[in-house]
Amino acid sequence: MGSLTKTFTAVVALQLADLKLDTLVRYWLPEVARDITVRDLLRHTSRLLDPQIPALTSAEGYQAERLRSYTPEELAGAALRLGTAPESWSYANTNYLLTAMIIERITGRSWAAEITDRIIRPLDLDATSAPGESSFVPGPHARGWASFGTETPLDVTLLNPSMAVGSGALISSVRDLGVFYAALLGGELLPPARLAEMTATVPASGLGIEGARYGLGLAELPLPGGGSFFSHFGELLGYHAWAGVTADGSRTAVVYVTGDVTGTTMGAMSALIEGGVGGTR
Repeated sequence: MGSLTKTFTAVVALQLADLKLDTLVRYWLPEVARDITVRDLLRHTSRLLDPQIPALTSAEGYQAERLRSYTPEELAGAALRLGTAPESWSYANTNYLLTAMIIERITGRSWAAEITDRIIRPLDLDATSAPGESSFVPGPHARGWASFGTETPLDVTLLNPSMAVGSGALISSVRDLGVFYAALLGGELLPPARLAEMTATVPASGLGIEGARYGLGLAELPLPGGGSFFSHFGELLGYHAWAGVTADGSRTAVVYVTGDVTGTTMGAMSALIEGGVGGTR
């Protein structure tokens, strides 16, 4: 599901009573010597950057490093050696990697175990899993394809997702994602005060959609006829998913495609999501 994983991670973080959103990240992760808060991580206002992952950027890198395992500490260290983003709102997977690390520091259990016990099992999401360092998608599944800017698509289904812990490593289905987002906005996963924090949004022009805003693991996007809906887009090499849900959780729409995504594809996905949550389809 790629970055739809971020909503799952944000939910687990918001379920933890010990985690205060305005606490500095270095309280939990002393290695992060920057004045950023947990809220900054979840809202993408930390100005952190992402290290380059060769398997995601070229066919040669994919062939050489598709099975490579990363540790969260390795990725965090690489990210913290980089500079800062110039914009106050800047999307970065590093934010959710650090959130996953904080979840582990607080609970003493792995991010994957917390996701499984707090969300996947209670909602009976049978097709959803946290694969850890496994490079395989279990059960029947669509294959992912990427061309890396060439005219020759490459089968990229085999990939170690450890570079995306917290930010994009989960596997799911359109059915499970619909159940999850309906449950979340329907108030089944968070108490009202925490859900209100999650859905309080700030401008997020970096998403490339006019009027887009971002909360804590959720984007808020405008509907063409007025109003808005909550959403997240996800991508992890060859796989793309987009979920939308109304503010009360009564309507959801999930679109999933494989291969390279063009402007035309994005437009079609957007129309399906808007029609689904807007009640026109």
